[in-house]
Amino acid sequence: MAGRGCSWSLGHLNEDNARFLLLAALIVLYLLGGAAVFSALELAHERQARQRWEERLANFSRGHNLSRDELRGFLRHYEEATRAGIRVDNVRPRWDFTGAFYFVGTVVSTIGFGMTTPATVGGKIFLIFYGLVGCSSTILFFNLFLERLITVIAYIMKSCHQRQLRRRGALPRESPRGPGKGEADGLAGWKPSVYYVMLILCTASVLISCGASAMYTPVEGWSYFDSLYFCFVAFSTIGFGDLVSSQNAQYERQGLYRFANFVFILMGVCCIYSLFNVISILIKQSVNRLLRKMDGGCRPPRGRRLPRSRRNAVTPGTVRKRGAVSIETDAGAESEADARRLSGEMISVKDFLAANKVSLAVLQKQLSETANGCPHQTSTLSRDDEFSGGVGAFAIMNNRLAETSGDR
Repeated sequence: MAGRGCSWSLGHLNEDNARFLLLAALIVLYLLGGAAVFSALELAHERQARQRWEERLANFSRGHNLSRDELRGFLRHYEEATRAGIRVDNVRPRWDFTGAFYFVGTVVSTIGFGMTTPATVGGKIFLIFYGLVGCSSTILFFNLFLERLITVIAYIMKSCHQRQLRRRGALPRESPRGPGKGEADGLAGWKPSVYYVMLILCTASVLISCGASAMYTPVEGWSYFDSLYFCFVAFSTIGFGDLVSSQNAQYERQGLYRFANFVFILMGVCCIYSLFNVISILIKQSVNRLLRKMDGGCRPPRGRRLPRSRRNAVTPGTVRKRGAVSIETDAGAESEADARRLSGEMISVKDFLAANKVSLAVLQKQLSETANGCPHQTSTLSRDDEFSGGVGAFAIMNNRLAETSGDR
């Protein structure tokens, strides 16, 4: 009876489909709530601005003896000129080499401010193929940036822990040597907590945004709050285009400012994109917990307590707890078999084999090497590339490919 009660959702949907549908429903609710809030905040201001514009248009039409149709026609011509990059004030050329470089930077980073767009057919066709390769390469760069950050954090954690052990005399002093393959292999058990990585990325993003805003405020003439707003819109690749940096024709110390603007945007996009990936892991964990609560009825027998495990804990590789979830192993207890195993419930042989596919494959390989007299490598499957799994869409794809190759 308990098995039937706790599998009501998984009987009709597997866990991945249930997670997908629940997340889709939550996103729809999030969109509806956001639309309601922004409509309440901005609609009155829009109506006031429209009313003021209509009054100014009527006054200008009467003062210069122009019909409304003629005036609106002239304003449409101005809108066309604006889309081509023409402004009333003196602005930088849009399609000289520096302007084009700024444009392709907004393309491959997926910011897309919208203030510069190709007008020719050839430019639009080239943009399609250029953006396809450029955006894919940049997203790969952002994921590799996050992986390198995780590697650096893991190395620092391991170094600090070993230093403490040496001070206590529990670890012999090693001769200094450069980092090599063996040093990288030792990081396999040192995967930092999701919360640690999120804290570091949040701190870095805030510092970069504050520093960039301090530069934009005097140079662009924006308020400090508008500068912070521009930093988030640009770094998150939302790119509305209402505020765009480095668009005036001349600046004081123009070369230095444009270089600093490029560096701030590059660093900010890397940090914010990585932060979004880390937050998506926490959202995924929350969705999984919500699914398990919705399933209900999956409780251990009366009088038996569930083993409490610290999620997202960081422990040394030799004493790492089974329930600890790191930045790369956030899905460690997401499957139904894993959840039942952690709760002490009996699982079938089929579920056991599916949950321990990698372990069995490594064991089979080691037995084969021992039988053939080959040297034994005391490593796991993740030794060759401990931090290559990535997060977000890349992690999901890597996991699926690994499962497919394991089934062959």
